[in-house]
Amino acid sequence: MKLLLWLFNFYINASIHVALAVYALVRITEKYLGLPYNEPVAYTAFYGTITAYNFVKYASLAKFKHASLTVNLRYIQVFSLLCFGCWVYYVGQLPARILWCLVPFGLLTLLYTIPFYKGFKKNLRSEGVVKVLIVASVWVGVTVMLPVLQCEQYSYTNVLMLGAQRFLLVVVWVLPFDIRDMNRDELSLRTLPKRLGVAQTKKLGILLLAICLILEFNIMAPALYHRVFLALFGLTAILLMRATPQQYRYYSSFWVEALPIFWLILLIVFVNFL
Repeated sequence: MKLLLWLFNFYINASIHVALAVYALVRITEKYLGLPYNEPVAYTAFYGTITAYNFVKYASLAKFKHASLTVNLRYIQVFSLLCFGCWVYYVGQLPARILWCLVPFGLLTLLYTIPFYKGFKKNLRSEGVVKVLIVASVWVGVTVMLPVLQCEQYSYTNVLMLGAQRFLLVVVWVLPFDIRDMNRDELSLRTLPKRLGVAQTKKLGILLLAICLILEFNIMAPALYHRVFLALFGLTAILLMRATPQQYRYYSSFWVEALPIFWLILLIVFVNFL
């Protein structure tokens, strides 16, 4: 039992779960836009997410507490290094037009982590609302733009609506995390729950979800896809409305981040078996 718990915690803490969510969104984009499966793009997103997220989460710990790193953190460092090697392998298989697209997202990741203004004491992660916008923008770039760049023919309108919907969805998915952390974050970190309060943040999230639903039924995709999205809409709304600052440890880090994975599984099941 202890081994299973350790493996589960490693799965969450090493960012494998969030990487699967990003991978799922790449595959969903391909399905919505009728794009062929591109293994280098999908695994570039997967391994890049693990590398980037672990860098963001643990860079400061590795810098200031290297001598006292826990065994688990050392395992995560080694795992991240292996994933970085896999990322380099798959990046090497991408054409130049996709490689250039990766550059701004890499720079945003660095600026998100490394202090570069206000006397080199603040980074973009320190700005509550800006943080959410950056995370959503990077997710749109990786899960929508990268798959699209593999194909020369696609509907610009569909891509724009899918990108807008994905941006809003990620913002909504971040809200339960911000609600969870509102009493633990620094006072200077003005996230939406701190600015608006929990109740108003939830109302804003439902409004953004409603816009996502409108966009969904304007995206050219099979009707079955829209029905699946209704299930995602309902589950996202439930998880958002039930989020509290005292939420269960894995409420956001597992269940909320599992939403894209759930979305992909439903699409596969409905398309192939119904």
